[in-house]
Amino acid sequence: MDDGGQGRTNGARGIAARLAAQVSGLLFPPQCAGCGREVADPGTVCGRCWSHLRFIDRPYCAVMGTPFAHDLGENFLSAEAIADPPPFRRARAAVIHDGIPRRMIVGLKYHDQTNLAPWMAKWMVRAGGEMIADCDVIVPVPLHPLRFWSRRFNQAAELARAVARISEKPLEPEALIRVKRTRQQVGLLATERQRNVSGAFRVPQGEEIKVRGRNILLVDDVYTTGATVKAATRALMRARAASVDVLTFSRVLPDM
Repeated sequence: MDDGGQGRTNGARGIAARLAAQVSGLLFPPQCAGCGREVADPGTVCGRCWSHLRFIDRPYCAVMGTPFAHDLGENFLSAEAIADPPPFRRARAAVIHDGIPRRMIVGLKYHDQTNLAPWMAKWMVRAGGEMIADCDVIVPVPLHPLRFWSRRFNQAAELARAVARISEKPLEPEALIRVKRTRQQVGLLATERQRNVSGAFRVPQGEEIKVRGRNILLVDDVYTTGATVKAATRALMRARAASVDVLTFSRVLPDM
């Protein structure tokens, strides 16, 4: 086929794709991720729900990213960071895990609403811009193969893929694997969470080159006690990563 014929074929495909999108939009109009109202674009929230979102902005702990009520200085650390220093360098989250963000996580994680991931990732990029600029590679927190088989996708990988696409940073989804089938963390106490994920992660043989000497951005959906990302960070550091930063969509505050 000559270039003109190829161009006409591509043009026809483009028109067909736009028509299909328009028909889909008429039959299944996008709904607000928070309340279900009709919105202009899939994965977005309406104005009313937007006003209830609690974004995490400065001032916050330089290490944990925990928000402060008052500005205590650029490098001021939270009691958590001082009493129990984490293995990662910094942690940041886009929003507080309450209300709408919690529903978005549940929709992505348990109801196959993967269309939410690109929109959630935009908020994450805003929150983690400094860490993204510093990282060499993005790595998602992995699922155990059996859990991946039952869910069919990994929500952390969906978020990491979208963050990598927006930031134009390399994504290495195979650089870290989960070798221990852990219990669900929901409902466990902090100490139980730590025991549950202890030794759960490993950098597989042959993948060390993707980690060694590199600044890693570890991506997950929600930061609760930090047990999961701490265990994953230790596995990456054992593989001689230069540093690990943690970026999540939402954060459960210690007093929630």
